[in-house]
Amino acid sequence: MKNTLETRLGIFFALALVVAVIVLEMVGAADFFKGGYQIHATFNNAQDLTKGDLVKMAGVEIGRVEQVGLVAGKARVTMKIEKKYDIQSDARAFIKFTGLMGQNFVSVEGGTPAGAKLLAGGTLQTGEQPDLSAIMVKLENVASGVEGLTKSFSAENMSTLLGPITDFMKQNNTNITEILNNTREVTGQIAAGRGTVGKLIYDESLYQSAFSTVTSLQSAANEAKSVVSQAQLLIGDARSVVDNINSGRGTLGKLAKDEALYNETTIAMTNLREIFEKINRGQGTVGKLVNDDSFFKNAKLTLQKVEKATEGIEDQGPLSVLGLAVGSLF
Repeated sequence: MKNTLETRLGIFFALALVVAVIVLEMVGAADFFKGGYQIHATFNNAQDLTKGDLVKMAGVEIGRVEQVGLVAGKARVTMKIEKKYDIQSDARAFIKFTGLMGQNFVSVEGGTPAGAKLLAGGTLQTGEQPDLSAIMVKLENVASGVEGLTKSFSAENMSTLLGPITDFMKQNNTNITEILNNTREVTGQIAAGRGTVGKLIYDESLYQSAFSTVTSLQSAANEAKSVVSQAQLLIGDARSVVDNINSGRGTLGKLAKDEALYNETTIAMTNLREIFEKINRGQGTVGKLVNDDSFFKNAKLTLQKVEKATEGIEDQGPLSVLGLAVGSLF
């Protein structure tokens, strides 16, 4: 190749073109020459998002931010999406950052495959992420709190805090030692099965007795439940009887509700009282039988005569028996 002026100029322009393409790619200006379509999103806070920042979906770059402007007090972000990528109309856009000191980018998330495709010039729904500056302020407050907490644990403060406890331990060292020794002895007796608590834990017969007692109590409770159930049934039956009486059913019900039966019962009781009064006064056959001694004596004599008349029945014929009976009676 000849080292001519034309050759040197061609090489220079080729290198300049390569450098320009590299620079444009680095600043994102090369996207101007790529095909694609624009979409928009409105955020309450742009969070330092700038032109040329990435637009990603599922971590894959799908476009770049073309413009960030202020519309009606909110940040309106215009993005250029490559033609080969489709975005559903129900997707949402978030401003995220790759790290505490990383670059911001727009993340497109969600969207159902069956959803409608977002057309050029369309607007994405948005969601707000926590502001990095607010997070840093909270972290700073937390750091201040931790610093104050560590200052409170200084040697002077710890001495002030633990001093009374140390003095108490020194003054009561003997008592604390005795308490610990007694506690060790008590736990040793329990472990050996001695004493009430030890027997309660290790004595099988005591366990069986307690188990039997609980079983008996359970049986008594079941019997009590049975008695209560029977009492409830009895109360139900009594309620049914009372209802029948109130409704005039049955003998008691008719007696309580039927006026005619009540009157007849009253008349019958009146007649019965009059009969007993006549008997007490000796009137009528029953009254004389109860009150007249002569009637009782006559009946007794008659029975005695009948007894004498029947003594010779076996030895006499029918006519003799009849004559004997008549002679005895009269």
